[in-house]
Amino acid sequence: MNKFKSMEDKLGLNKFKPSHETHLKIRKEVNGKKVDEKNLVENVLFVCPAKVYTYDENKKEVIVSFENCLECGTCRVAAPDEVEWQYPTGGFGVTFRFG
Repeated sequence: MNKFKSMEDKLGLNKFKPSHETHLKIRKEVNGKKVDEKNLVENVLFVCPAKVYTYDENKKEVIVSFENCLECGTCRVAAPDEVEWQYPTGGFGVTFRFG
């Protein structure tokens, strides 16, 4: 029987050592056009397994919780022009634990 009931249970095994600086950014402009952050989060970045991209409580501002990033690169594939992604500084980021 599987001891994990949800994805959050599995993600809870991972160890995170966040950097002081983000390694994820949403670009403000792509090819001279303003990026619609709300549309980006609603329609593209919902694929993030760690739910790094969310709204504030008023749904007015996009919050990028880089501290939760699994470094899987899904956001890079889903929104290659809109998301600026790189690995965290050496010694920081996620350490996977398997249970």
